[in-house]
Amino acid sequence: MLKHFPKPGAILMLAFVASFASAETLTGTVTNGTTNKPAGGDEVILIKLAQGMEEAARTKADAQGKFSFNVPDDGGPHLIRAVHQGVTYHKMAPPGTTSVQVEVYDAAKKVDGLSVTADVMRVQAQGDKLEIIRLFAINNSSQPAKTQMNDHNFEFYLPPGAEIDQAAAKTAGGQPINSPPVPQADKNRFAFVFPLRPGETQFQIQFHLPYSGEASIDPKSLYPMEHFVVMLPKSMKFSGAASFQSMQDPQQSDSLVQVVSNAQPSQNLAFKVSGTGILPDRNEGSAASSGGGGQTAGPESGRPGGGLGPPIDAPDPLSKYRWYILGAFAVVLAGGGYYIAKRSPEQSAAADDDETVEIPRKAVARPAPVKAQGQAAAAAAPAPAATSSSSSMLLQALKEELFELELERQQGRITPQEYEKNKAALDQTLQRALKREAQKV
Repeated sequence: MLKHFPKPGAILMLAFVASFASAETLTGTVTNGTTNKPAGGDEVILIKLAQGMEEAARTKADAQGKFSFNVPDDGGPHLIRAVHQGVTYHKMAPPGTTSVQVEVYDAAKKVDGLSVTADVMRVQAQGDKLEIIRLFAINNSSQPAKTQMNDHNFEFYLPPGAEIDQAAAKTAGGQPINSPPVPQADKNRFAFVFPLRPGETQFQIQFHLPYSGEASIDPKSLYPMEHFVVMLPKSMKFSGAASFQSMQDPQQSDSLVQVVSNAQPSQNLAFKVSGTGILPDRNEGSAASSGGGGQTAGPESGRPGGGLGPPIDAPDPLSKYRWYILGAFAVVLAGGGYYIAKRSPEQSAAADDDETVEIPRKAVARPAPVKAQGQAAAAAAPAPAATSSSSSMLLQALKEELFELELERQQGRITPQEYEKNKAALDQTLQRALKREAQKV
């Protein structure tokens, strides 16, 4: 008796239907936050993140700002990128997401409502080198809300002889992104060519200077700012204009903090430091993530030998801008542990606006940016007895590192050999982490 086999056409049809059965539909809307209308015609890109950064599909928002993608049901996270007037905006789509809302804004070369909330300089010295990490916090409260973007979007001066080690930008709720400043015509003047979207944008630059035991620093601020802050170890000495106020930080009694409030562009903010010392090691993110003013006590406070923090009702003179003092972000991300500690400085080169990725951050332990690599690796390593929460944070960090690595490859900032080696290591770690997570479910 002859058996009946399906015809080839039927097999292809079954495979076609099966492919759609294993995919989910992800729908979304792109809204113009400037006009509060649909952003019809904006390009929308679906990016797969689980095994790196891979463009999965692209489309355009319709007249109502709506779009949709068929997303493979592979359990991996995706990123939605919308491009509006040359500026990119992003929204994460974790596994199981079926709908996303992306908000974009009109761009202008100059917008009103920009203000510098803080300019913080963290200073330390060892040997013949003075190391400084400078953090700018800029708030865009333009009405209607617009993104400012031009060829010299935020300018600043560095001291003569400064050598830039790393630089980054960070939007509210986003991750630090390599963003090297561009030299301007005026000597020692630089600019971050990075969009200032509505809300807060932070810039951080790490640089060093030759040091013979003392140095004079003139920030030459170009903008009015709410707070200019200099922070250094107590083993060093500080002298500056009368406008500086010395403040005791109850959470960091072994550091010196000097503050000028409501500083103006013409104001003298020059200061001199002498001596040597290293700022104390701390889990800076913990204080920052608490909203800036949270009190800690006991060993968690990071004080040598532990000890109690200040009384809960004690006034904190730095509460208004503690977040900026403690909130410096590591330019070289520490989420991937071994991979991050091994990356060379050359791999942290120029980046364009396409790197601006809005990724919800979690309290992943990060090293202080000026630590030695060995210390950074130790600080970045996950705790041996990891809880479910720490595993999730590790997964998030690994996915973000894969994203960053893929960006470096696409922009030619890493050799193919380095890309393959680093990606293989991250993929292997990510697969093990995913397997452990699956076993817990």
